[in-house]
Amino acid sequence: MKYLLLAARLDIAESLRARWFLIYALVFGGIVALLFAFGLTESRILGFIGLSRLLVTYIQLSMAILPIFVLITTVRSVAGDRETGVLEYLLALPIPLGAWFWGKFIGRYAVTFAPVFLAMSGAAAWGHLDGIEVPWAMFAYYSALLAVTALCFLGLGMLISAIAHSTDVAQGAAFLVWLVLLLFLDLILLGVMIQGRIDPELAVVIALANPLQVFRTAALAMFDPQLVVLGPAAYVIFDMFGTDGFRLFALAYPAALGLAAAFGGYLIFRRGNLL
Repeated sequence: MKYLLLAARLDIAESLRARWFLIYALVFGGIVALLFAFGLTESRILGFIGLSRLLVTYIQLSMAILPIFVLITTVRSVAGDRETGVLEYLLALPIPLGAWFWGKFIGRYAVTFAPVFLAMSGAAAWGHLDGIEVPWAMFAYYSALLAVTALCFLGLGMLISAIAHSTDVAQGAAFLVWLVLLLFLDLILLGVMIQGRIDPELAVVIALANPLQVFRTAALAMFDPQLVVLGPAAYVIFDMFGTDGFRLFALAYPAALGLAAAFGGYLIFRRGNLL
């Protein structure tokens, strides 16, 4: 535990000094500031006004920004240390490999989720001071949704980083994973399913295997509880999970996928060539 916390602290300190973290924090903080500046809290859409409208827009923007930021910065973790000779140096120190790997995992999770959550918290505090009603239930669920999404893509990033033996390959693979998940959202996937004439239940199961699709659908469910925008697929989802069941699934599945990917990355890292 001592070495685990030490590795996490060192990774946090290293990330805070990096330029990517400054840009990352400014992006999410800037999004909230711009949404307030353009008066989004004063607009109304489908009954959502005030801070609810801002949170809905913020969560949709986060879906596009958060995964790629987490993937690109995380894949440099193991692969970058291997290239720069850090791993070779660590082998001479009494630090267990598990403590180093999971310490980096915890530290990287802290620095990737903190700016996202702090930006949302800042929006809630700003709105409260401005006399705007804060939808705490929506705030709590969106915070949990962002937390498990960051965990999911952090785990995928650690897995890619453990497999790749160079930073360039790791970054290319991370971008490819993000692009495939992005492309296989509703439009392309549903078109393939319709042409193949498979069962709607199977199409929905395949679609929900994509963590980005789960994130997007869960975010829409808070904005549109009946999921009207998804058409007939909404009936299949509600028949399979129910309203509350799907909200729980949207939190449990990405978290489980991220932890499983991180554990797989650890096994590959421990048994593979460290140099």
